[in-house]
Amino acid sequence: MRTVNYLKSLSCIAAICLVLGGIVYAATPSAGSAPTAKATFAGGCFWCMEPPYDELEGVISTISGYTGGTKKNPTYEEVSAGTTGHAEAVQITYDPKKISYEKLLEVFWRNIDPLTANAQFCDSGSQYRSAIFYHDEAQKTLAEASKKRLQERFKQPIVTEIVRASEFYPAEDYHQDFYKKNPVRYKFYRYGCGRDRRLQQIWGAN
Repeated sequence: MRTVNYLKSLSCIAAICLVLGGIVYAATPSAGSAPTAKATFAGGCFWCMEPPYDELEGVISTISGYTGGTKKNPTYEEVSAGTTGHAEAVQITYDPKKISYEKLLEVFWRNIDPLTANAQFCDSGSQYRSAIFYHDEAQKTLAEASKKRLQERFKQPIVTEIVRASEFYPAEDYHQDFYKKNPVRYKFYRYGCGRDRRLQQIWGAN
């Protein structure tokens, strides 16, 4: 009888340990749940803004989409017509422990024309405006500081907007990773649009 009671006691203790262990495990962040952050930039055609970020260590994903407008769930046709107020943009999810927002800003500036309003390269219209959409006050402060430093480099005013991030609508599937899915068409568009020629004029060979 004592043996049976002893075994029952051990079973109860084991069950309690399993429950407590489960609670502790659930409350402990896993190695893969490190906090991430988002950055949103508009630099003309979103096809061309994904590649420079995808190659950076610390960037988890890039999504092409539309933001800064008034219409809910806009389509590519509506945005490209310039009737919704949205800009083509990329939203970047990144690991702040591996890459800083300052670095993302540096890459942004070097991949846009900050001196032309409501246009980027061969694409014209407010839907192709350059903009930094900040997600918090820290991003706003860093964006404004970087813009101020860059202005010292140019005689023309930098016209890139710095505005609070609003609803971001992912673009249609065929736009995502377009440079990977359609490399020939992507390169033809990029070359024909004169993007790299203009970037070299603004920023130099490096």
